[in-house]
Amino acid sequence: MAKPASIERVRTVVEPVVVAAGLVLEDLEVSPAGRRTVVRVTIDLGDDAVGGLDLDTVAEVARAVGDALDETSPVNGEYTLEVSTPGTSRPLTELRHFKRARTRLVRLTLRNGSAAFGRLTGVEGSDIALSPVDAATGRDVEGDPITIPLADIASASVEVELSRARTGEDDADGKS
Repeated sequence: MAKPASIERVRTVVEPVVVAAGLVLEDLEVSPAGRRTVVRVTIDLGDDAVGGLDLDTVAEVARAVGDALDETSPVNGEYTLEVSTPGTSRPLTELRHFKRARTRLVRLTLRNGSAAFGRLTGVEGSDIALSPVDAATGRDVEGDPITIPLADIASASVEVELSRARTGEDDADGKS
């Protein structure tokens, strides 16, 4: 079995490739798998982008990362490269995750034990704004947004919407 590669050695090769593509390296894992090493690269759009990465972009970055790993050999022996996005079910744990989730339905658990559900309409400083939605249907309803400090949020996740009318903000970048 080959000696596992140093995650920092792999990061020095992978991160510049991802950044050059205008993306963010969300996560990097390097782990042994039998006689091989598995390199898992999770990429995402930048902080202010709304929408998601398309499959073609993920494939282009995967090719570029693979080429860079092959050229510099930071991984000892054979490796399997997996490049993906965080997906919709990832927890929102950093300010940039909340920025990326603008216009999406989010479910929050607050540190005081209460819960909140609504459409994330803004991130200002260390606060987020949630617009009201019907809890049963997820449809937007009339009402003032509520402001919640990020420090009050124990956990947060995006709720998947199978269908939703596009909004003006969605149309601004051509993605929903």
